[in-house]
Amino acid sequence: MKTLLLILLCRMSSSVKYSLTYLASGFSGVPNMPDLMITAEFGQMQVDYCDSNKTRRSYPGFWGKVNQIDPQILKWYNERCFETQPLVYKGVISRLKENNPNEELPSVSLLQKTPSSPVSCHTTGFYPNTALMFWRKDGEEIHENVEHGEILPNHDWTFQLSVKLNVSSIPPEDWRRYDCVFQLSGLENNITTILDKNMIRTNLVSPSEFPSGAVIGGCVGLLLLLLCITGLFFWKRKNNVSRLYFRVQTYKHLRFIRENFRSKSTKK
Repeated sequence: MKTLLLILLCRMSSSVKYSLTYLASGFSGVPNMPDLMITAEFGQMQVDYCDSNKTRRSYPGFWGKVNQIDPQILKWYNERCFETQPLVYKGVISRLKENNPNEELPSVSLLQKTPSSPVSCHTTGFYPNTALMFWRKDGEEIHENVEHGEILPNHDWTFQLSVKLNVSSIPPEDWRRYDCVFQLSGLENNITTILDKNMIRTNLVSPSEFPSGAVIGGCVGLLLLLLCITGLFFWKRKNNVSRLYFRVQTYKHLRFIRENFRSKSTKK
C-alpha cells in the first residue's frame, strides 16, 4: 500500500555568505524507490546524494574543501545519512501508519428518505480522496437513473461520497440484481453492497418500533395539564366575581347608612 511522502529540511550555514541545506524525502510502499533519500545543496547547487540503499554520490572535491573548514560536518552528514535519519524516518512512518484512517475499511450504507425517494449508496471514513463509487446491474456499470455526488471532506481528515439510484421504475423482485461498488486507491478489494430493502436505513419508523406507549402517556399528561389550567381559570374567575359582589353590597350598605344619617341630621 502506498503511504506517504515525508520531507524534512535541515540547514547549516556560516555567519557570512554560504549555507549547506539537506533535503530528506521518505517513501513507503512505492515500487523501485528507496525508503529514504537525502540530498545536500550548497547554495543552489546539489553537492551530495545518499539513500537507504547505501547509494552515495558526491560532487568531486566538495567534501575535501569542507574538511579543510570543519571535518565534523562530513562526519555529521554521514551519521544522518546512514544511521540517525533512517531510524527517525522508520519511527515516523510507523506512528503515522498506526493512525492512518485507511487501515480501517470505510463504512458503506444504503440510505433512503421515503419509499419514493432514490436510494443513496453512501460511504464515509475513507482516505485518500482518490475513490470511485458506481451502481451496477447484473455486474455491469449503469449510468441511467444514477446521480453521482462529490467527494466531501470530514472533520477528521477523511472523506465521504454518495451515489443515488432512482428505484421508482425497478420492480421489487429485480432489486437484488443491482449493487453498489466502492473502489479506493490502495484498497485491494472493492466493497460491494447489494440493493436490499432490509439493508436500507430510512427516516421512517415501522409500526412495531413506534413508541406508542410513550406517545399515549404524553398525550394523557398534556390533557390533564389542560384540565388543571382550565379548572384554575374558572376557580379564579368565580372567586373574583364573589369578591366583586361583596364589594358592591358593602358599598350599598355604606351608602344607605350615610344617607340615613344625613336625613336624621337635617330633621333635627
